[in-house]
Amino acid sequence: MNQVASQTSDTATRGRRISRTGKVVSKSGDKTIKVRYDYTVKHPKYGKYMRKSTFLHAHDAENTAKMGDVVEVVDCRRLSKTKCWRLMKIIRSE
Repeated sequence: MNQVASQTSDTATRGRRISRTGKVVSKSGDKTIKVRYDYTVKHPKYGKYMRKSTFLHAHDAENTAKMGDVVEVVDCRRLSKTKCWRLMKIIRSE
């Protein structure tokens, strides 16, 4: 009973995790994937929307994702110098 109460309080204090959806562009490392996340931002002066992208290094424990897959990643604790995301699920497999 005590463990259940502590687990619910941990979830409440941690809050909602940030998740991003992107495409796997590299799978060179063991248990690591590189995900390209595309988003749009509004130009501060001209108001035009611009497309931008960033690369996220994510932990793939079972090596299930392949290049070209659309995946969802969530933030987690720092796992290495560049890796602070974790593979949540594969949305579409190519």
